Amino acid sequence: MTIKINCEIALTHLKNKQFITAYNLFLDQAESLKKSEHLKSALLYMLASECKKRQGKDFENEIKEAGSLFVKYSKLENSENVKGALLCASKCYLLLGEFDKAKDVYQKAKMIIPTKIQVTRPIAIIDDSKSVAMKLKSYLEKLGYSEIHIFENGKDSIKGCKKLFSENKLPIVLLDMGLPDLEGDVVASKLLKDNLQLQIIVITADEKNTSRVNKTISSGVSAFIQKPFTLDELKKSIDIAESEYTLLQ
Repeated sequence: MTIKINCEIALTHLKNKQFITAYNLFLDQAESLKKSEHLKSALLYMLASECKKRQGKDFENEIKEAGSLFVKYSKLENSENVKGALLCASKCYLLLGEFDKAKDVYQKAKMIIPTKIQVTRPIAIIDDSKSVAMKLKSYLEKLGYSEIHIFENGKDSIKGCKKLFSENKLPIVLLDMGLPDLEGDVVASKLLKDNLQLQIIVITADEKNTSRVNKTISSGVSAFIQKPFTLDELKKSIDIAESEYTLLQ
């Protein structure tokens, strides 16, 4: 079987909560590609770690392998998405609690000017404040995005995003932490459970080191913006999400 077919089978097992089977499939593929295709192997290790995470088991070894491989990929001469790889490595180091390494790799990523990405993806804004949602919409339109969906609560956002998934669309999600019906970390977890490749940007008035924000970030979100925010801050977060998305294609 090809890697793609094996990965699809593993993802099906993961979705069906057959975590051990999914883990073994992801791990076998990751190890078989470790020396030849660093990027694919790193992503497969990340998926293997997700299987362990959902079982409540320690997934440090898989995250270490992924982080190391993302860095190795970034050093190859012909690597196409060095910035995306470094951002993923930074996320791995954050999960491991290696904050100095995470900061160092993130700073290297920030120095890289990404190639212009053609805007084709939809955006899902999840915020109960109409003024904030309209501000975000205005900013996003300036960045070139045209398909923008606005949801005022968690339940509607989950339903709306699932509809986009069914249409083979993978939106960038801008998620407010303080929703009237569901906490932001709950919404993030539910969306990522349905689609692990989703990019979520958390928007909140909370400090980054609060337990609520840390819990949401640890669920696998791509970036964090603190209110009040600027167009430049939003653009940087969108760039991170787009870089991650490009890596996964």
